Amino acid sequence: MLDHTGIVVTDLEAARRFYDAIAEPLGLATKSMAPEFFLLGKSQEESLPYLWIGTLIPSYWIEGSKPGINQMHVAFRADSKATVKAFYDAALEAGGRDNGPPGPREQFGYYGAFVLDPDGNNIEAVYRGPDANED
Repeated sequence: MLDHTGIVVTDLEAARRFYDAIAEPLGLATKSMAPEFFLLGKSQEESLPYLWIGTLIPSYWIEGSKPGINQMHVAFRADSKATVKAFYDAALEAGGRDNGPPGPREQFGYYGAFVLDPDGNNIEAVYRGPDANED
């Protein structure tokens, strides 16, 4: 559905550690593009769709915008509840903060986990299988 989206971070090194860590359990990869940004996508070769992550200030930002003020929510697909748990564990180990542990999200019909990245962006992994509403 998406082609790309992006977030601005304050510490690219901390962001890279975090997104490298969550990429593995989700079957994704990060790709270096320039000293100021990297991409998170399907693989090194197939980066579309992607999440752009960098320190450059976007031309579309309105006056007063800055990293950590305009938090974003990004949900990644997971292929199992175990993948959601692995995402959550990797995120916390890489400097993320808990924003909702792995479990059923019955009101939405999926199993998911929420973490905050180093800049406070809400990052989620979602599993939508037949056993999603079971713990």
